[in-house]
Amino acid sequence: MTPPPPARGLRSLTVLWRFVQPYRGRLVIAALALIVAAGCFLVIGQGLKKVVDAGFATGDPQALDTGLVALFGVIVLMAGAVYVRFYSVSWLGERVVSDLRREVFGKLLSQSPAFFEDARTGELISRLTTDTTLLEQVVGTSVSMAVRNALLGIGSLAMLALTSGKLTALVLLVVPLVVGPIIVFGRRVRKLSRQSQDRVADLGAYVDETLHEIRTVQAYTHESEDARAFGVRIEDAFGTAKSRIRVRATLVSAVILLVFSAVGIILWIGGHDVMAGRLSAGDLSAFVFYAAMVASAVGAISEVIGDLQRGAGAAERILEILEAPVLVGTPATPSALPPVVRGEVVFDDVSFSYPSRPEPKALDGFSLRIAPGERVALVGPSGAGKSTVFQLLLRFYDPTGGSIRIDGADLSQVPLEGLRRCLALVPQDAAIFATSVRENVRYGRPDASDADVEAACEAAFAMEFIRRLPQGFDTYLGERGIRLSGGQRQRLSIARAILADRPVLLLDEATSALDAESEQMVQKALERLMTNRTVLVIAHRLATVRHADRIAVVDGGKLVGLGSHDELLESNALYARLAALQFGSAGKV
Repeated sequence: MTPPPPARGLRSLTVLWRFVQPYRGRLVIAALALIVAAGCFLVIGQGLKKVVDAGFATGDPQALDTGLVALFGVIVLMAGAVYVRFYSVSWLGERVVSDLRREVFGKLLSQSPAFFEDARTGELISRLTTDTTLLEQVVGTSVSMAVRNALLGIGSLAMLALTSGKLTALVLLVVPLVVGPIIVFGRRVRKLSRQSQDRVADLGAYVDETLHEIRTVQAYTHESEDARAFGVRIEDAFGTAKSRIRVRATLVSAVILLVFSAVGIILWIGGHDVMAGRLSAGDLSAFVFYAAMVASAVGAISEVIGDLQRGAGAAERILEILEAPVLVGTPATPSALPPVVRGEVVFDDVSFSYPSRPEPKALDGFSLRIAPGERVALVGPSGAGKSTVFQLLLRFYDPTGGSIRIDGADLSQVPLEGLRRCLALVPQDAAIFATSVRENVRYGRPDASDADVEAACEAAFAMEFIRRLPQGFDTYLGERGIRLSGGQRQRLSIARAILADRPVLLLDEATSALDAESEQMVQKALERLMTNRTVLVIAHRLATVRHADRIAVVDGGKLVGLGSHDELLESNALYARLAALQFGSAGKV
């Protein structure tokens, strides 16, 4: 991932406005309900004044009853407004975060593999789940509470001024003393919140990696070491969270101490004014009510500021994903591929270096033309650049020099989706998803019928084991196809490619990890799959590619030999050496 941008503080929360805008109607309803509820709160103070002065002080039961009935009516209206506000802002929070998660996930799907060379899957998952949950709290609770308490605080100050100017001046003297700690401690809370979220993301990344490789962990009896390493990360996360909690607790306690000390002083001065006849008992009651409202509002805002700062830290991490550039994408004015793709593939003086390891070059002046319907094998030592050829053809990366064309169309100028719909990949490690057999095969063509899926499995010689599964095509295969053998997973991968029915086929060591019996079944399936298609095959075992139309020998990112098996035995020293290692000194099969 790109380096994090400079800290933006609460400004980073403005990213949420774009997701709130489509629901402005709901926002208006919530705002109106909030204003009504706040107004009712302020009216209660005046009702309290009337009850005390017109009821208790005069000893008039009817005035007391009338005042209390009116007060109850205001409370009922306030309760209804609170319900509407709470439902509306909570709905808005859930809706906005659902849309945000959809956009973040879409952005991740659009990124090229270069993006994921630096990013860790567990951390990205943490941003998509934990951080967006914090933002849901901001939209669905914190912002509403901040606005509500700000309105109540300002309204209460206004009512205080109408009741007693002298006491209001005392209240205003306290405000700077309260706002200061909120600003100072709030910045510290945001910084620690970001650090805390990073530590939680570290935990997620470590768990994801460890559980993914659980067989290796257990095979090497590494459980205790991994548990110890996880414990270290847990303590790091706890330590950061502890610092954040300490700062936030200090902020809240400081605000409460300052605010309620001021209320106590005001009560003392106001009480003496009542005794001296300068203030009525009702006025003092209303003043105390409004002063308590101001104190409560300021205290609540100090807590909400902490939530907003945590949300700001989460928003910064989300923005890093949303603002990350897409390195490989469809050009603004793309060129169309031919209506019917024949499958001619041309690499013309292609050079390429991986972003995370610029030296040495993965491909260096690589040129190769593959005719429509031709089968070409790529062989060479590990790290020669064979897999890079596939990566560039699929446009996971763009070459740094030269060009790649299919049927004359430069890949960098054609729509990305259209290009990849011309290519079918059967990788060495078959990708099986945690769903049914049927849905795994249908991944190659989501609109395929059940009959098409079954026909593809028949062609891939997969029906033999599918019939034995507990629910047949509807059998759940577990995470990464854990319930299948390697050969079974590979045949499902081939069935997926058969169903996709694309003109160019890429086979990446499709049989290298299989036993002899499984390899024989997979080879039969591959023969059917390769019919009438342009095929590129990567293979270390030369026996699997000796019948290719041509064999391309790759070394150090360069094409160093091209021809049939027999031709290369005579003309290419590297190929002859590889053949001798596998077939004996003569190199004959």
